[in-house]
Amino acid sequence: MAGGRTVALIVAAGSGSRAGGPPKQYRRIAGKAVLAHAIDRLSHPGIDEIRVVIGPGQDQSYREALDGRALPSPIVGGSERRTSVRNGLEAIAADNGAARILIHDAARPFLPSQVVDRLLTALVLNEGAVPVLPVVDTLAAANGVLGDTAPREGLVRVQTPQAFRFDPILAAHRHWSGGEATDDAQIARAAGLDVATVGGDVALEKITHEEDFARAEAMLAARMTSRTGLGFDVHAFAAGEELWLAGLRIPHDRGLKGHSDADIVLHAVTDALLGAAGEGDIGDHFPPSDPQWRGAASSIFVDHARALIEQRGGRIDHVDVTLICEEPRIGPHRAAMRQSLAAMLRLPDGRISIKATTTERLGFTGRGEGMAAQAIATVRLPEEES
Repeated sequence: MAGGRTVALIVAAGSGSRAGGPPKQYRRIAGKAVLAHAIDRLSHPGIDEIRVVIGPGQDQSYREALDGRALPSPIVGGSERRTSVRNGLEAIAADNGAARILIHDAARPFLPSQVVDRLLTALVLNEGAVPVLPVVDTLAAANGVLGDTAPREGLVRVQTPQAFRFDPILAAHRHWSGGEATDDAQIARAAGLDVATVGGDVALEKITHEEDFARAEAMLAARMTSRTGLGFDVHAFAAGEELWLAGLRIPHDRGLKGHSDADIVLHAVTDALLGAAGEGDIGDHFPPSDPQWRGAASSIFVDHARALIEQRGGRIDHVDVTLICEEPRIGPHRAAMRQSLAAMLRLPDGRISIKATTTERLGFTGRGEGMAAQAIATVRLPEEES
């Protein structure tokens, strides 16, 4: 089947979590929301657009999970999965429709690209296709006591995303009258659609319970490589300027002069993070020649560097900063600076270190002409990124 749009529809409308805490699609794994992992794995050359169905009142959680990713406005789902999928399909139909659709659960965030390839290939000859895994465990009846076993030959475990030609699956949902369905393939088969099976993947196991989150963290950690980045920044003192360090305004008779707010701590940290990620330096991303950054809060730069790492499935392990100056005294402000930087990086305070030293009155810092800062960041990124 050639031509037309291919849209991925992520169902993320759940309102609770059997693992406890916020809805599981908004919990973080390796520093990134489960939903964000699902979105990034659907960024595939065969997919033209990604749409997300969220629950009522989840707009703020959704925006935080996206963390700057550019997607169309979310679609509001219903109290049941089938209703959420139907709402998503109708919204896509109203927006020029599609030729193919992949319907995916956000709770299966680690989609291998090969599964998408297999599904799209299967749609050339079939109206639908689903990824499956063979059943390898013994099946038996049980009600507190083990009963008779059941044959497992010919049985499979069905996963998502489930792929369909758009118009037939939309019609199947519109005509469905069988109550709640366990998945969209059930609705498709009831409408007489042929649904092929393709090879699934163990990476698509559903995240439901607390131990599933621990398993996912361990899986990602095992595939990561540790990397280190260094950052350095220096600015001169100037009368009439404010002194900003680690996102805090520090009382002093002079501030630092620079194109932005001249926060040397955040500039050094940004360069350290970008260096660890192999993403150049702060000037590459925020050129001082660009007037939009004049007087800008340097927290913008840190947020950008952190987001780049998180979007690649990485995590920040530790950041260590050393300030080099004769004045002001850093000690009284160190704890607050540490907390401020930790909040920006979404890390516990214990993974941030801020220190200060002098040059024994030597050089420009020793003469009180300015301040310098150096930073080192330890970051883990997936092996394929290293």
